[in-house]
Amino acid sequence: MRIVIRNARWIHADRIVEQSNELTIERGQIVANDSAAKADLVIDGEDCIAMRGGIDIHTHIGGGKANLARLLLPYRSRPVKSRFTVPNSPALTCPVPTTLEAGQRYLELGYTTCFEPAVVPSGARHAHYEMIDTPHLSTGGFVLLGNEEILLHRLSLTASDAELRDYVAWMLRATQCMAVKVVNAGGISGFKYNQRAMDLDTLHQHWHITPRVILNRLARAVDQLGLPHPLHVHCSNLGTRGNIASTLATIDAVEGQRIHLTHAQFHSYGSDGPLGYSSAAIQLADRVNKQPELSIDVGQVLFGETVTLSADTMHQFANRSMARPRRAIFQDLECQAGCGVLPFKYRHSQFVNALQWAIGLELFLLVKNPWQIFLTTDHPNGAPFTSYPHLIKLLMNYDFRMEILEQLHPATGDWCRLADLRREYTLEEIAIITRYGPARSLGLADQFNLGLGSAADLVLYEQDDDPEQMFSRAKLVFQSGEIVLRDGLPTNVAASKNIYRCEVPEVHLPSTIKDLWCQYNSLPVSSFKIADSELTDQNVRVRTVSLA
Repeated sequence: MRIVIRNARWIHADRIVEQSNELTIERGQIVANDSAAKADLVIDGEDCIAMRGGIDIHTHIGGGKANLARLLLPYRSRPVKSRFTVPNSPALTCPVPTTLEAGQRYLELGYTTCFEPAVVPSGARHAHYEMIDTPHLSTGGFVLLGNEEILLHRLSLTASDAELRDYVAWMLRATQCMAVKVVNAGGISGFKYNQRAMDLDTLHQHWHITPRVILNRLARAVDQLGLPHPLHVHCSNLGTRGNIASTLATIDAVEGQRIHLTHAQFHSYGSDGPLGYSSAAIQLADRVNKQPELSIDVGQVLFGETVTLSADTMHQFANRSMARPRRAIFQDLECQAGCGVLPFKYRHSQFVNALQWAIGLELFLLVKNPWQIFLTTDHPNGAPFTSYPHLIKLLMNYDFRMEILEQLHPATGDWCRLADLRREYTLEEIAIITRYGPARSLGLADQFNLGLGSAADLVLYEQDDDPEQMFSRAKLVFQSGEIVLRDGLPTNVAASKNIYRCEVPEVHLPSTIKDLWCQYNSLPVSSFKIADSELTDQNVRVRTVSLA
């Protein structure tokens, strides 16, 4: 089918093309315009903003934690009816919605691709099945390795670079994932051995290695393999006062190798203000601005009710008294990870919550290069993904930010510099942090731009002076060249979608690993590995992302 879109205002990564004559789609790709070829469908995009479909680089939409959160909080969330919530986006039916609702709501926002950033190796098969069950969205996963006991065992015996690289490659291929994630390196494992805190140079009491060693060696393995996406790191000391010191030390620990810091807002706290909290966003932003090999996503906090879920059992357990309502789930998962689920409510009148809101915005505004920072709320930890339009308006409108800042806890402005930051994001910059930047970081070569041969994952929004209104409801969404949403309503639940994985080499487990496998895992190796045929059907295909 040949589709021609005319008269839209196309937002590229580096420019806006005003009233572009036409863009042509055929066989799921953007192709050259040919006036002699007959179009099967012509779409008039007048008064529309058009760009690539959104890419969420870090959102918890599948796997064990998401299901535990659904069990813990099955009821409808109750957002505060005030100007601090998102008026144009109705509440999700629960903080972590069903797969059907997640797919539909992402599609309404113009998103076409989402990545689950915490795939437990033994639960990878289920995580993929759940993401396949999420309609409309292409997906991918990041495998959790920073606390996997076999890996820690080998590191404690100073495994060679080649052995570690091959083990990482084997895990990526076995779990059908495309990146490596570390959550509180060594800390989840340490918690199982009754350690209750671990800083970057704290010895694991059983394996006698430090988080610094784990991070450095894994970052090296990722670079040696040539994975497009850097080591994806959830730092030590999540949410604790003064944690900027360990965050900066984490950057130093990888010794100039590539690293991506996730939900960076939760790791950018000084210790000078009330309750021992102040903003340290300028310190992290200064590092990002000086180090092109460093990237972050923000994990923006917005006000209202949500649920925090994390593999970081150590810090979720430490924060259990903050759960609202007072309920929680903690889980140890074989030899690979942990899990903590706590309901939470961010209040604009509470100083630390208000400061968290300001710190996230400061990071967005202080990082100069939009290709190094990505828009996330760490759904659902900082806020539900349905709040993205509200967040985009905050970034694009200084007066709107200040209007809200003035109504927060009165000490908030004294311990951050948000009021001094008059920068307002452009549409091109919004497109970069929500689309083009994540695509480049993940190696999605057919989604870097709107050039010929690019995948036809596209969205049209009706132009509106209010960006929150505009980005709340897509007018038209294409997934692989098929129309999957028209005027806010899904049109094809069975549209084709992709599962992304990395093209790592085929390796075989050495005898040293095989001897340990049955000691630490309940699944035998033969059952652990996921075959392509388990994931694909007539609508789902596995897409291999080339190594850098």
